[in-house]
Amino acid sequence: MNCDEFVELVTAFLDGALDPATEARFVEHLALCEGCERYLEQFRTTITELGELPPESLSPAVREDLLNAFRAWH
Repeated sequence: MNCDEFVELVTAFLDGALDPATEARFVEHLALCEGCERYLEQFRTTITELGELPPESLSPAVREDLLNAFRAWH
């Protein structure tokens, strides 16, 4: 697994939604990559600090803009 794939799977990992093989690859990458370990910890901290944003509070346009920003982030 590379870092780009790792980033794409973080939410599914935190939701417990990865299949066992993918989760094993995810955890293996996490053990080897300091940057992704830091990214996951930042993600967890953000969730803890901000809680959940109810989906209905975002307009479709804002939601799409946010998703596009994260997809384009490297």
